[in-house]
Amino acid sequence: MFTDKIEHKDFDKMPEEYKDLLIRVLLVQVDSELGGPDLYLDSWARTAPTLADQLLLVKTAYEEIDHHQRFAKLLEQLGVETASITKRRREERILETFRVPLDTWGEMGAFGALIDRVGQIHLEDFTDCSYLPVTNIVPKILEEERGHIAHGERILRDLCTTPEGTIEAQAAVDKMYPSALDMFGKSESKRSDKFREWGIKGRTNAEARQDYRDLTDPFILGIGLTLPDPEKGRHFL
Repeated sequence: MFTDKIEHKDFDKMPEEYKDLLIRVLLVQVDSELGGPDLYLDSWARTAPTLADQLLLVKTAYEEIDHHQRFAKLLEQLGVETASITKRRREERILETFRVPLDTWGEMGAFGALIDRVGQIHLEDFTDCSYLPVTNIVPKILEEERGHIAHGERILRDLCTTPEGTIEAQAAVDKMYPSALDMFGKSESKRSDKFREWGIKGRTNAEARQDYRDLTDPFILGIGLTLPDPEKGRHFL
C-alpha cells in the first residue's frame, strides 16, 4: 500500500499509473455530481408535493453543482478540461443510473435514499486519499451528501404511511436498488485493487458494496418494504 500524501506540486513526479487512476476516478465523480440535478431539476423542482420539498430539491441541486465545481477545479489544476462535461445531455452521463428519468415521487425519494448513499460511500473512500487536494474538500461535501440522503429517506418513509404510497415506494426501491449496487463496479476488479494499492480509495468494490448494504438494507426493511433481489439484471458479480 502506498502511504505517502501527495500535494498538487508533486503530482507530476508521480508514476503514470497513479496519474491515470486519479484522473479517471475524478472524471467519474465530476460527471456524477451533475447527474442528480439533471434528473430532478426538470421533473420535480417545481412539482414536488410541498414548497418545502421544492426548496430542498433546489438546495440539493445547488450543492451538487457546487460539488461538481470543486472536483472540476482539481482536474483543471491537473490540466484536464472539464467544461464539456457541463454540456453533456442526460443520455451521455458515464453511469447508467443518471440516464434514467425519475417518473414518480417515490423514485425521487429512492434516488436520494439509495443513489446518494452510494455517493456517501464513495466520498468516504476519499477521506484518506493519498492526493491531499481531494482529501481536503471531502468533509464539507460529505456532510451535505448526508442531508440529501435524509431527504430521500423521509420521502420514502412518508409514502409508506399509506397502502398506495407503500406500493409506489416499493416499486421505486425495486428499480433503484440493483442500480445502486451496480454503481460500485465489479467485485473482482484489478482497477479497484490498484486504487487501494495507490491509496486513492480505501476499500475494494466488494467491501464498499457490502458497507452500503449494511447501511441501506436495514432502512428498507425498517420502513416496511421488501428487500429487492440484489442480483436481478445486474452485472457486478
